[in-house]
Amino acid sequence: MKAAYVIDGAVQVGEMPDPEPGKGQALVRTHSCGLCASDAHFLHSGQHIIDLSRQFGGPYAALDRSRAFVPGHEYVGEVIDYGTGSARKVKPGRRVTSIPIMRAGGAHAVVGFSHDCPGGCGELMLLDEDFLIEIPDAMDDDMGAMIEPLAVGLEHARRGAPTKEDAALVIGCGAIGLGVIAGLRLMGVAPIIASDYHPDRRAMALRMGADIAVDPREVSPYAPIPSLGNRAITLVYECVGLPGMLQEIVGAVGYRCRIVMGGYCMEADSLYNFAAQNKELTVHFAGGEKPEDMDLALRAIADGRIDVRPWLGARIGLGGVGQAIAEMTSAAAPIRTVVDPRLL
Repeated sequence: MKAAYVIDGAVQVGEMPDPEPGKGQALVRTHSCGLCASDAHFLHSGQHIIDLSRQFGGPYAALDRSRAFVPGHEYVGEVIDYGTGSARKVKPGRRVTSIPIMRAGGAHAVVGFSHDCPGGCGELMLLDEDFLIEIPDAMDDDMGAMIEPLAVGLEHARRGAPTKEDAALVIGCGAIGLGVIAGLRLMGVAPIIASDYHPDRRAMALRMGADIAVDPREVSPYAPIPSLGNRAITLVYECVGLPGMLQEIVGAVGYRCRIVMGGYCMEADSLYNFAAQNKELTVHFAGGEKPEDMDLALRAIADGRIDVRPWLGARIGLGGVGQAIAEMTSAAAPIRTVVDPRLL
């Protein structure tokens, strides 16, 4: 199959072996795949991520940077066939997405970060049939590829156990932060304050349901906002992933505030427990999406409750993957660039 693959920290385009499905595995032809910031992290810090997984336990421990792997974990594809002995729960010809996890056939891998389970930047994928989710006929491929990144934000949003009495602050308005805002709005939480340095991201936060979006260099996002009734922040979502963010939040919030850490920080950090204990703070560390988050994301996109079409930038072929990943760390980049691996 044709694919854009990563080897030794660089993106190349060429032929890769066609994956062969085992029991419980579906062979899927990819239609669309979103590019995520984690794809860029692997280009710049791949060995560090692998080393952290090997030291502390994690899904990337089996990766070898000197061997090619096909990235892409936000995808939609068409079921072609199954491995022998599979239950064949979705008919061939139907479009599907899934949580990017493979457990069937004794495997345990992250689709798109595995030598055995190529991701959506290749023409063919292997998906665990237990996790397959059919895409409605009326939903186009690119919208279907947004289900997984939206689901991550929805998982983070519910991790903080928000109520309608909360005043929520979302720090960082990339895809995760925007998904958190959409999830909070869906649950009736208000007010929602968004904080980001970049004006385009703040504008996007307002489109996703934030009541106000501030530049933290000009306005403290932690301070009561007169236009929102001077409500004190009771729930904070950190969606940046930089060292020092947790201590900043702990120092700024009030008594019994809840904090959800959703940013993917890969550096050692420090915290004054004294400050957190005196305020009786609760800190949650958010994880990956669950099946219920994928289901909610699909339904919310399909019925129009959450509009993720503004997230979409260019639609590219395999030849554009390297440049798109290199540029995606810029705040001016679209929230998502979508790859069609059938195109060069």
